[in-house]
Amino acid sequence: MTYLQIGSWAVLLGVFVVALAGKIRKRAAFDEFRASIAALRVLPRRWSLPVAVAVAATEATVVVLLALPITALVGVSLAVALLAAFTTGIVLALRQGQRAPCRCFGASATPLGPTHVVRNLVLMAVGSAGLLAAFVSEATTAARPHPAGVAVTLATAAVAVLLVVRLDDLTALFTSHAPTR
Repeated sequence: MTYLQIGSWAVLLGVFVVALAGKIRKRAAFDEFRASIAALRVLPRRWSLPVAVAVAATEATVVVLLALPITALVGVSLAVALLAAFTTGIVLALRQGQRAPCRCFGASATPLGPTHVVRNLVLMAVGSAGLLAAFVSEATTAARPHPAGVAVTLATAAVAVLLVVRLDDLTALFTSHAPTR
């Protein structure tokens, strides 16, 4: 297992843990997430509850799969596929002029925009790099990672997760929009 593989999987695990927790922490948070799906108007309104439940269930599945080394490859693949679906939904909504709040991590009411598309594309690239690293390390006789290297990798991944989760706030620092909570 390589540091790239460990780091990319840790980033995805952290992001999906925070995303899931933000949606299911209380009933109101889940209802706001469901309402944001309906507000996007990409799908019929009546589908907002089943889609919200499916998203939360899929995010929970990603978390469990990524947490177990034996299923991590499947978890990363599912995470990348889910991010692709999210990105597609955001792009379709933006093309229709919809700027519904991003309830990606629960609390933020910042309208979806190009920043969210870029964020998802970067996360997809991170996951794809981790998958590629896994396949390369399987094909070679790579040395076991050093515990200190793993610690640094995980610390770096934690910072990356924090940056992703707080992206709306960071973006607001450099634009005229203030994030809405």
